[in-house]
Amino acid sequence: MAEPVIIDCDPGHDDALALLLAVGDPRLRLLGVTTVAGNQTLDKTTRNAQKILALAGAHDVPVAAGADRPLVNELTVAADIHGESGLDGPDLDVPVPVPVGVHAVELLRKLITEAESPVTLIALGPLTNVALLLRTFPEVTANLRRIVFMGGSTTRGNSTPYGEFNMVTDPEAADIVLRAPIPLTMIGLNVTHLALATDEIIAELRAISPICAELMTFFADAYRRNFGFPHPPLHDPVAVAYVLDQTIVPTVRAPISVELTGVYTRGATVVDLHHRTGRPDNADVAVDLDVNAFWTVLLNAIRQNPIGNPA
Repeated sequence: MAEPVIIDCDPGHDDALALLLAVGDPRLRLLGVTTVAGNQTLDKTTRNAQKILALAGAHDVPVAAGADRPLVNELTVAADIHGESGLDGPDLDVPVPVPVGVHAVELLRKLITEAESPVTLIALGPLTNVALLLRTFPEVTANLRRIVFMGGSTTRGNSTPYGEFNMVTDPEAADIVLRAPIPLTMIGLNVTHLALATDEIIAELRAISPICAELMTFFADAYRRNFGFPHPPLHDPVAVAYVLDQTIVPTVRAPISVELTGVYTRGATVVDLHHRTGRPDNADVAVDLDVNAFWTVLLNAIRQNPIGNPA
């Protein structure tokens, strides 16, 4: 039986491929998609999610827009990485429906509480919507199997020296989620930086889906320009791959907290891998990646989408 999941995201090139993985792998049943401001403004991330779902043929998946700003911070988007549209590169001018007429938090509540079996919530952007859900409707935890989020790191950051983008964008939201009484899994940069879209991978994508290849080519150029990476890391699909098969992304139990006040470290995840603080474990933390297995499941899923079957 397919595992019911909801994806909260801010597309974003890597979010786009994460959505294609969730739609294309039959082991998951995508109940809905909610969007948050992050990689771009909310109107753009919402439209991008709708475009990818339309290209994937997932016309029955409801999409709801959520928070248009962090709980405390001012929003700073990642146009240097994802472009002015949030999905620069290919022409994605496809018709999309109007989002459902409720806030993302309300759609999350409805989908989770009405699901026939516990739901896994996969969060791929800033955790603003997820924090608002847990604060507004704490009863949803009764039917939440777990929250798997892409964010943070056991090592260094990418938005600041020690802060990963999603955590830095809304550390207060991350703090709320990390204190929630529910199973949590952190998929951080320490692991997603292993999921590199090499020239060989992009060539394989081009044979499967020219649109995906164009997305990755833009993404690769942005990472080369901004970080000096020879190949771009594909962060968000790793979180979906973990839900599909936990052997792909090994984890360990550890205490995690997020820094809220540091002058240089605000938004950094403090992951106590060696249990030096005496704090209780509150999450599973990704520590490695089976790179070959990851690319196998992702490329196979893209092949199952209409976007992976160009005429």
